[in-house]
Amino acid sequence: MIRDPETLTLLLDTIGRFVREKLVPQEAHVAETDQIPDDIVQDMKEMGLFGMSIPEIYGGMGLTMEEEVMAGFEVAKTSPAFRSLFATNNGIGAQGIVIDGTEAQKQYYLPKIATGEIIGSFALTEPDSGSDAASLRTTALKDGDFYVINGTKRYITNAPEAGIFTVMARTSQAKGAEGISAFVVEKGTPGVSLGPIDKKMGQKGAHTCDVIFDNVRIPAANLIGGKEGVGFKTAMKVLDKGRLNIAAASVGAAERILQDALRYARERKQFGKAIGEFQLIQAMLADSHADIYAARCMVLDAARKRDEGRNVGTEAACAKMFASEMCGRVADRAVQIFGGAGYLVEYGIERFYRDVRLFRIYEGTTQIQQIVIARNLLREGRD
Repeated sequence: MIRDPETLTLLLDTIGRFVREKLVPQEAHVAETDQIPDDIVQDMKEMGLFGMSIPEIYGGMGLTMEEEVMAGFEVAKTSPAFRSLFATNNGIGAQGIVIDGTEAQKQYYLPKIATGEIIGSFALTEPDSGSDAASLRTTALKDGDFYVINGTKRYITNAPEAGIFTVMARTSQAKGAEGISAFVVEKGTPGVSLGPIDKKMGQKGAHTCDVIFDNVRIPAANLIGGKEGVGFKTAMKVLDKGRLNIAAASVGAAERILQDALRYARERKQFGKAIGEFQLIQAMLADSHADIYAARCMVLDAARKRDEGRNVGTEAACAKMFASEMCGRVADRAVQIFGGAGYLVEYGIERFYRDVRLFRIYEGTTQIQQIVIARNLLREGRD
């Protein structure tokens, strides 16, 4: 749902210009230093990028899902590290509070998240609990007006920068997901500590690490929604939206990669003519464009359905699965089009090749999306 086409066009143009003029020139620097410059982060805050999906009543832009994925297309046309910092804030880092938080929780945290004063992070995965989220072991035991949390979370995006964590923990011994609850935990709470920043295959500048909870006492008021046992449902609703955001990021990144490949195909000459004139190069360019077009259509369709209030668990999984796999194919073809140059750091294609590999893993691997889709189809009794 697009509320005001003129306003949205202005926003997309502004983001696109910011990406081209400010972020793209910093890509190599971020890759080398593993840090996003402070002035870039400040620019993001001033543009309101940290609060794109936060409701307007709490100081954000309140973008609809369709508007958000369209912004995501533009944001992703540069290093994924930039997007990761503020998109996690808009997505899984804040959506637990947006979707299921109490009014007091929303009023206290969301305005700070919207401005980037605090950065949100989503703490679900554990050393022995990833896609099988219902088997998590972190506990939150009630102690009067407090809960005491113990456990370790792993691969937590933005954890080194985060001000708050949405933490999934077991509040009862009920089987599977029934005993899981969601909490807001502030970073400075005694007993919260961070492991070393993970050294990753790609996405330099986007940080993950373990988050350890050692007898962390938090007020009972920090129980999201004020009710035990519904945390897993909150997590799944958050992940549905997160999967659409990753799908949009996959589309935007693929579009950027194809742009670079097209430019190289026009400029690089072999046998007396541009390599773009050779049919086998043209086939790779054409396949990439068709892949991107199909993924973009899927993402927009799923986003519109979500804006209509429909359950898009299946559509979000389809879009995330197809778009992330598509992006990997486009990146692989681009390296092939660049040839030996595609294997060199100076051209940047090898960086994108490594960076986008993660899209097929987080917010649920491709194989988990397949399971989600198939189970939903069987449950709904579709032909």
